[in-house]
Amino acid sequence: MNFFRHAQALVESEAIGDNTRIWAFAHVLSGARIGADCNICDHVFIENDVLIGDRVTIKCGVQIWDGLRIEDDVFIGPNATFTNDLFPRSKQHPEEYTKTFLCKGASIGANATVLAGVTIGINAMVGAGAVVTRDVPPNAIVVGNPAVVKGYVNVNNQQGSSHLKQIGEAESVVPGVRFYNLPLIEDMRGNLSFAECGQYLPFVPKRYFLVFDVPSKEIRGEHAHKQVQQYLVCVKGSCSVVVDDGKHRQEFLLNSPAQGLYLPPMIWGIQYKYSPDAVLMVLASDVYSAADYIRDYDEYLQAVAG
Repeated sequence: MNFFRHAQALVESEAIGDNTRIWAFAHVLSGARIGADCNICDHVFIENDVLIGDRVTIKCGVQIWDGLRIEDDVFIGPNATFTNDLFPRSKQHPEEYTKTFLCKGASIGANATVLAGVTIGINAMVGAGAVVTRDVPPNAIVVGNPAVVKGYVNVNNQQGSSHLKQIGEAESVVPGVRFYNLPLIEDMRGNLSFAECGQYLPFVPKRYFLVFDVPSKEIRGEHAHKQVQQYLVCVKGSCSVVVDDGKHRQEFLLNSPAQGLYLPPMIWGIQYKYSPDAVLMVLASDVYSAADYIRDYDEYLQAVAG
């Protein structure tokens, strides 16, 4: 293997990819497998049952314990901490350590702590000092203790009522997605907003459902539909909707009953940042069918690429 090993590094494994660099005082045990073009910085310890992909960067002071699975292009910041046993006792070892997955392109900030058994999704970012206690969705940005989703990476400009002053529709950077400012009739007796099929509502609904009482830290959606079209109206309070076609991503703020957001088939949709009083109404072009859902982001990316 053609890799660089510093004179002060201890590398017991022979499964090291080409052009990987292992720097001073790092220790790699014999069972570890490390891909090509990685950068393993000073004072990194890598245990046996560890798989590391290509182009991974592990900064100084990190320990990679048994059970970690690190895919290509992952960045791990200095002094990030991983665990592999939720109930550790001295000199008591489980038969198999809990697996933790860092998916392709994920980044872990300095001094973050990742508990055993979680999955950090594709391209997700964990903020410095965050404590990750449960799975992080693909492309999500999480911060805090416990870590919660505060945004999504590579999101284009947020759009809401302030971006579309006139009644009508605006195209999204995600092809097919459309944002509507609906007619609003203001009256001292109470306001009214509406949409008719063929005008502001692109399909005839066959189903509706309401999402409400969502804790502000929680995320809804996280799926795409193969055939079903959807139309979202936040009839009370506010929430944000992220739309994604695998190449482009945009976030919309829905904070008025006089706004509608149209999602065509094969668009990955996420709803989050719910206000405590939020009520989200979703109109669907067909009745419920479990087979119409794509709930795994990897599967979705493969489907749109195909």
